Amino acid sequence: MNARTAPPSSFAAPAPTRAERIADAALKLLVERGMRGLTHRAVDEVAGLPQGSTSNYARTRQALLEAAVQRLAVLESKALGLGELPGAGTEAGAGAGADARPDLEELLGVLAGLLHRHLTGHRDMLVARYELGLEATRRPELRKVYDAAGRSRFNEPLVAMMTAAGSREPERHALSLVAWVEGLMYACAAGSYHSAVPSEEELRTGFGELLRGMLGSR
Repeated sequence: MNARTAPPSSFAAPAPTRAERIADAALKLLVERGMRGLTHRAVDEVAGLPQGSTSNYARTRQALLEAAVQRLAVLESKALGLGELPGAGTEAGAGAGADARPDLEELLGVLAGLLHRHLTGHRDMLVARYELGLEATRRPELRKVYDAAGRSRFNEPLVAMMTAAGSREPERHALSLVAWVEGLMYACAAGSYHSAVPSEEELRTGFGELLRGMLGSR
């Protein structure tokens, strides 16, 4: 595989199935060429597959975009390591006793570490996500897939985390947390802070200001 066909470092390498190779190539094209550069023929070329392979797997552009969204959700979930968050794997609405609540300082360290790792090592995933998110605003069917992937892999774990941390309004607080993180990621990946990613300690401070306001001093 030459430099042109090699998948970016944040995407699976090598992809174990043809479907994943196709989806990874689609994400690579979105990062490098934008939405206009995403064609079935280009995916075949970047994935190193015979012409027609992508069309056989995803016959329409909608199907190809949906495959990219689903694959990106899997890759981002693994890269972010949301399974490391307190409350992961529990019912989002389940209560947590005071004795079971995670230590706030430990929680801040986990959050800052996960976000810093993503900002410094996976910018390509963020760019691909913004390309797909913008396209979803013009495609109602893609919007459904994009939103469902985000809820199951990102929103729900954060609601569970806020529940475990003792939030009295975990869904509202998770929304505020998502909004803060999303804004920061966009600023660092494509906005005015693209060349000035905050340090892990700066992220820890920001998370602390946010969570202490939600949970009260602990």
